[in-house]
Amino acid sequence: MPIQKPQSKKTYQLKVTLSYVTPPIWRRLLVRGDISLGMLHSIIQIAMGWTNSHLHQFRQGQTLYSDASFELEPDLDGSPVLDEYSFTLIQALPSEKTNLEYIYDFGDGWRHLVAVEKIIDRKDSRGPMAECIDGKSACPPDDCGGIGGYMELKKIIKNPKHKEYESMLDWLGGGFDPAAFNKDKVNKSLLNLKRPLISESQLARILMKRDGY
Repeated sequence: MPIQKPQSKKTYQLKVTLSYVTPPIWRRLLVRGDISLGMLHSIIQIAMGWTNSHLHQFRQGQTLYSDASFELEPDLDGSPVLDEYSFTLIQALPSEKTNLEYIYDFGDGWRHLVAVEKIIDRKDSRGPMAECIDGKSACPPDDCGGIGGYMELKKIIKNPKHKEYESMLDWLGGGFDPAAFNKDKVNKSLLNLKRPLISESQLARILMKRDGY
């Protein structure tokens, strides 16, 4: 079903949790219900701390959504990959307690549960497209090797005597705090999302500015 103008103004309270990682890494977001899943991808990248350096897709049961430019092959059962910019959050997640999975970097395999905690009526269309209201811990660095690689990374940087300590710090660009989370920094970056569509280059600029480049 193609994207349609929603019948009412809704704000979704979402909890985005990185799956299978301990301690938990998550963000609680307030997001306009009329945004596309493509825009939700950008919001998750900004809020979690990823760099949008890899492919991604959303999965809900047998239904897959992704960027059409990726030209992803159908799923093993033959289900096609739908255009994430053609479906709104309201269409994909019409009620509270529903969820979908967001998968980032098919190599490292970072899986996120996107769960609807609340759906709130908005009085008007003003206000930010998305806001982070809570969260915990830094997301893993891109290209660290998935969950196993991330666990090993944390072990190495805790031990200055480890033979890979210096090389790991060099790879990280000077350091990494797994417990770090700055809500104000996230929201400052989210304020740059002012249009329903955003290009790869626009998102890249937002993420680089977020990371101090």
